[in-house]
Amino acid sequence: MRAVLQRVREASVTVDGRVTGSIGEGLLVLAGFGHGDSDATLAPMASKIVNLRIFEDEAGRMNLSLLDRVLPVLVVSQFTLYADCRKGRRPSFTDAAPPAEAERLYTVFVDMLRSLGPRVETGEFGAMMEVRLLNWGPVTIVLDSTDLG
Repeated sequence: MRAVLQRVREASVTVDGRVTGSIGEGLLVLAGFGHGDSDATLAPMASKIVNLRIFEDEAGRMNLSLLDRVLPVLVVSQFTLYADCRKGRRPSFTDAAPPAEAERLYTVFVDMLRSLGPRVETGEFGAMMEVRLLNWGPVTIVLDSTDLG
């Protein structure tokens, strides 16, 4: 699994003119799933995301987590995180999980995040989405499940 985390002042997802998910201050997570990902690879990612200390404390230091601040998460599926651009000019997405499996993993991941405590909003899997965000910091962090051990 790959995830891009963006600390936001606000973020929303719109599909066909309707808002499917919206948050104020919190975390936007772009989530992609690859071959070999399983429920077991999702749990450490979910835990890392909600416990990552990327929000300021009263001294202005990044010392607080999403859970510490009781902030929401907006999760958007994004298979393009598995783009392979090494050859030619058109990205290959062969490393991305097949759509049916990716959708299952996305659902499990969202449920795992919810079970850890934060309010979780979502995009719509497989839809053409408009994602709006106001990055705060900016703080943008890339996580890969293979780096979590």
